[in-house]
Amino acid sequence: MKSAVEEPLLPLEPGGPAGDGSRGYGAFGRRRIGDLRQSGILIPFIALFIVLSLTNTHFFTGTNLLNVLDQQASTLVAAAGETLVLVTGGLDLSIGAIYVLAGVTAAHFALVTNPTFAILLALLVGLAVGLTNGIVTAVFRVNSLIATLAASYVVIGIAGLATGGNIIDDFTHPSFGNFSRTVFLGVHTSTWVMIFVVVLLGFVLHRTTTGRYMYAAGGNREAAQLAGVRVRQVQILAFACSGVVAALGGVIDTSRVLSSPSVSNEGFGLAFAVLAGVVVGGTSILGGRGAMWRSVVGILFIALIANGFNLLGANPLYETIVLGVLLVAAVAFDSWTRLRQG
Repeated sequence: MKSAVEEPLLPLEPGGPAGDGSRGYGAFGRRRIGDLRQSGILIPFIALFIVLSLTNTHFFTGTNLLNVLDQQASTLVAAAGETLVLVTGGLDLSIGAIYVLAGVTAAHFALVTNPTFAILLALLVGLAVGLTNGIVTAVFRVNSLIATLAASYVVIGIAGLATGGNIIDDFTHPSFGNFSRTVFLGVHTSTWVMIFVVVLLGFVLHRTTTGRYMYAAGGNREAAQLAGVRVRQVQILAFACSGVVAALGGVIDTSRVLSSPSVSNEGFGLAFAVLAGVVVGGTSILGGRGAMWRSVVGILFIALIANGFNLLGANPLYETIVLGVLLVAAVAFDSWTRLRQG
């Protein structure tokens, strides 16, 4: 016998299962705009990859490409969590601060106890901050930008008090570094952990009912509630996931360099890098639109820009200018496609 209340049938993204904005618009031009938004990041990414391969002999090598992945592992896992938050209509600016506090926590407890316990404790710290962000945002309806910005200052302050502003690097358990630095099949475990997290959260977002609810909550909160979606729980879950993976990013980098993050500016730098990569990849800051693979490509696109500037010996100040222009262009493009698609 069927249940009296059936689950609402909700698309993965507004417009259609593929997220191409095609359902319900009718006009061929609008479908083309949806297709362009869906795969637009691939064009500049491939073009940049080809240009760097042709202009520098050191770029297209296994060593360099694996180094890029290894260095971006923490950014990519944090971006996976930020993607969930943005899709649900929120914004998490605290990921950098969580990254720092988790790194400090893991480093401190790796000195006095088992490294495995230190890692688990750091992840619990990230979960606690993420849940707090979700509750403040979803239950008390505080704007997520303000809530997570305030959380950033609080968390960074706690990390600073815990360390006295110093960096922890005198590890009595060098085995803590094995979490990120062990090589398996020629690839560091930090990269394998990143791949696992991205694939897992990508599966949740694109292949589960929870993922469909996330798109629905971000696309139209009121309609989602009327359809039976528990919007608050979905948003809290997204922030909780973001907190955990941001903490994991801090653990990855602390283990990789055997040094805790600096409480001065590393956190805010990571938050900007993640947000820039996710938005450049095509995930909307207004919610309801986005894809995990596009966030990955967006992060790697920015990473290739930095790698290219480094290999070509160009002035790094130009890199910041390029990133700023790209961020504005990505937001403008998202707004334009929303207007064109109605």
